[in-house]
Amino acid sequence: MEKQLHSNSHVRAYSRQGKEALTVLGQLIRIHRIGKKMSVLDLAERLGVSRDMMQRIEKGDPRCGIGSVFEAAVIVGVPLFEEEPSRLSEMKTRYTEKISLLPKAIRKTYSKVIKDDF
Repeated sequence: MEKQLHSNSHVRAYSRQGKEALTVLGQLIRIHRIGKKMSVLDLAERLGVSRDMMQRIEKGDPRCGIGSVFEAAVIVGVPLFEEEPSRLSEMKTRYTEKISLLPKAIRKTYSKVIKDDF
């Protein structure tokens, strides 16, 4: 796992798979942005973030807010989960129903060790 320093001196570890997924999403955002003939500054202004933040998103920086990353993807046309946006709404409804059937909290179960060595 790769470790990175967080702004308040906490060390946060990121898995290789998580980092690679962020990098790929950033690359897709960049490819689609360039395909739409948008500059980094154009997309940053449309997104309401700084040029530096937009560059970090495209590099796959894990410290960028997920909302900003997903919104950048939507603006440039990167499909999120499904090619067809209406399918995403269907998925949201289905998963909301599924979550409502799950327990509200998960409690650890402790198994008591039985000593049977008399």
